[in-house]
Amino acid sequence: MVEAVHLERRFGALEAVRDVSFQVSAGEVFGFLGPNGAGKTTTINMLCTLLTPTTGTATINGFDVVADPTEVRRSIGLVFQQPTLDESVTAEQNLLFHAYAYGMSAKRRKDQIHRLLSLVGLWDRRLDSVRNFSGGMRRRLEIARGLLHEPRVLFLDEPTLGLDPQTRRRIWEYLTELRERDDLTIFLTTHYMDEAEHCDRVAVIDHGQIVALDTPDRLKAQVGGDVVTMSTPLPEQAAEEVRRRYSLVPAVDGTTVRFQVADGDKFLPDFVRSFGHPLEAIALRRPTLDDVFLHHTGREIREDENPAAPSGRLGRRWRRR
Repeated sequence: MVEAVHLERRFGALEAVRDVSFQVSAGEVFGFLGPNGAGKTTTINMLCTLLTPTTGTATINGFDVVADPTEVRRSIGLVFQQPTLDESVTAEQNLLFHAYAYGMSAKRRKDQIHRLLSLVGLWDRRLDSVRNFSGGMRRRLEIARGLLHEPRVLFLDEPTLGLDPQTRRRIWEYLTELRERDDLTIFLTTHYMDEAEHCDRVAVIDHGQIVALDTPDRLKAQVGGDVVTMSTPLPEQAAEEVRRRYSLVPAVDGTTVRFQVADGDKFLPDFVRSFGHPLEAIALRRPTLDDVFLHHTGREIREDENPAAPSGRLGRRWRRR
């Protein structure tokens, strides 16, 4: 349904996207995971005909994004990162304008508006001005608008950016229902770890390049064992003991020492009892997609826009007595 082959985009000397290739099957939920500036939005803009690739090719639903842009636009729905609704009119009028732009018949647009506004829980608010909608309601309306003309592929650029966790969860409930009912292909960009878990496959992108691509479970399996994080006033000495006694490779960040080990549940009790340096706290957790990004790039994804957003990095904690 979506194919990119050696796709690149340069802005002068800046290489925003470098040699990106991938395929997305019909009915798949495919995610681009990476920080701001990684090339996620630039890639989507090329796939959606908003930017012309510098080199490489891309097709959507069998249509080339450069040679057949009109057919590509008929095949896709797009929810932008920034809001694009007309706040001065009602929810229904926003959808009607979109329906007119796509030349939908009167019956089809009436049926689709009722179906989609009911699906996203906005049918009873269809005559209300968008100006009075919350951020979550506006996002749901944008998703309904993107699906109005029954596209084969729905592109979502940071679909839940800035929304509270409850609203984000509801939006994913709607998207999951759409995908299962209509065999919809969904292509999304995100820097939220928990959001990427919804994907069938995830492409990890950094500095314009794909550094890993697989299912979330397989990507996490590549990282290694469980992740142990401990706080200590003597981090360098603690790291050296981990290296010497257990033949592990720890990383030191301030007063924090982190390392990976197989069967962490079995390893940790004896480790805490016998460790020769003071410990302030220690935590064990399973690998996350944040660890995948760290593994491939040497740094974490920072969620600057919404520091309170969950990152999936919860784990079990012990304190040494």
